[in-house]
Amino acid sequence: MKAEVKWLENYKLEGHTDTGKTVFMDTGENSIAASPAQLVLQALAGCTMMDCILIIQKCRKNLSKFWVDVEAEESENYPKVYTKIHLNYNFVGCELNDELIKRTISLSKEKYCKIYAMLNKSVEITTSFKLSKN
Repeated sequence: MKAEVKWLENYKLEGHTDTGKTVFMDTGENSIAASPAQLVLQALAGCTMMDCILIIQKCRKNLSKFWVDVEAEESENYPKVYTKIHLNYNFVGCELNDELIKRTISLSKEKYCKIYAMLNKSVEITTSFKLSKN
């Protein structure tokens, strides 16, 4: 896996993957994109969400809506690393139940999500979930 990031102007950056995908990064008052640190949180949420979707689909259950709210605390001193991250999973689906959701999140955290595996070594990550039938 390879990536390249190019400087555009000011703090605006353009990243390219080896598969041809593009992502923009920026920071400051007039930023046009997420900062690299914000992308870390989004990458964590996105990675675990993809796992959850796959696991639920393999269980042949329907998912109506799904999102993850991410909250993070950072240290006061530079480099201001994340010290705590909390993921609140929000599932909507009439075929879902608490047992399936707990198992799904657990499998993502313990087996599949590489972003979680990397970050969990250096930052406290907690999770919770809310399940709505519709």
